[in-house]
Amino acid sequence: MTAIDPTAERNARAHQYSQEGRGDLAIPLFEEVLADRVRVLGTDHPETLASRNNLAGAYWSAGRVGEAIPLFEEALADRVRVLGPDHPDTLASRNGLAGAYYSAGRLGEAIPLF
Repeated sequence: MTAIDPTAERNARAHQYSQEGRGDLAIPLFEEVLADRVRVLGTDHPETLASRNNLAGAYWSAGRVGEAIPLFEEALADRVRVLGPDHPDTLASRNGLAGAYYSAGRLGEAIPLF
């Protein structure tokens, strides 16, 4: 964000909760961070794109696949447009979307993305 990122601590805490399997604590923080980054940085900033993907991953990990898929779809489309189709972050969004589709039983959509 800026030299002093006011969202960094909340984002780091959300990642920690997510790694501990505490989606109940991670998801609200990821939601706040995404909203703040959209407001301050705009929708196309790399940190905003990362936040959208992080929230999608947290939803997926918490079994909230129906909420994860649209966010992964948006993250992938935006990252392709902003970063290009072969950027590592774009590929991470592609992989996340494929996994979420797979979890939802949408194999026809998942397989081409893997």
